[in-house]
Amino acid sequence: MTDGWDASAEAWIASMGEAGDFSREHVLDAPMLERLAKAAPEAVLDLGCGEGRFCRMIAPNVDHVAGIDPTEALISHAMTQGDADYLVARAEDLPFDNNSFDMVVSYLSFIDIPDIPAALRECHRVLRPNGLLLIANLNPWTTASQSKGTPVKNSDGTTTLTMDRYLDAFPSWAEWSGIRIQNWHRPLAFYMQALLQSGFQLTHFDEPKATGGARAESYNRAPYMHIMEWQKR
Repeated sequence: MTDGWDASAEAWIASMGEAGDFSREHVLDAPMLERLAKAAPEAVLDLGCGEGRFCRMIAPNVDHVAGIDPTEALISHAMTQGDADYLVARAEDLPFDNNSFDMVVSYLSFIDIPDIPAALRECHRVLRPNGLLLIANLNPWTTASQSKGTPVKNSDGTTTLTMDRYLDAFPSWAEWSGIRIQNWHRPLAFYMQALLQSGFQLTHFDEPKATGGARAESYNRAPYMHIMEWQKR
């Protein structure tokens, strides 16, 4: 069964552009780049790089940037833009030697990966000793609400979401702007336990505020993204 990415690739590329969507441009880009600058890696792998926007952002400051994604149309577009080595591949079976990278980045891609434990084993394998895994992800209360329909905007400016089956792991469909893709909901404990069991140690956690954009105020009242950094042990 398709996950929707092949059919949605063109709409995704159009929606991202170079600036990215609100979440990327106004919430995640700055703290993700800050963590990368602090680590100063020589070789970075972007896990689920999509159309290559973040690879292009970090390429000027990193000696070697590689990006993988299972969607051929997204990788084809990324290749036309340059600035990194791109491959069609899955996170669960990375085409790289052991100890190849100083940092692996998962920028809102964990929710698209069916087998997270397998992907984490591969991340651990391709990272060099003490290498870093930098993750931006949706808060699980958001993905637990995704299958329950459109959020309700209340008259007082608040938003109501219906959350269900939080402790389960299950796929659901997200649809916006001509994009229809399958995401995975998993509770936060699932990710934390899987990372610990894969040999990683938590070194940083943040829930960054929006710093601009028309939606900044409403986002900061109910933020739905976080950043984690884990070190290979």
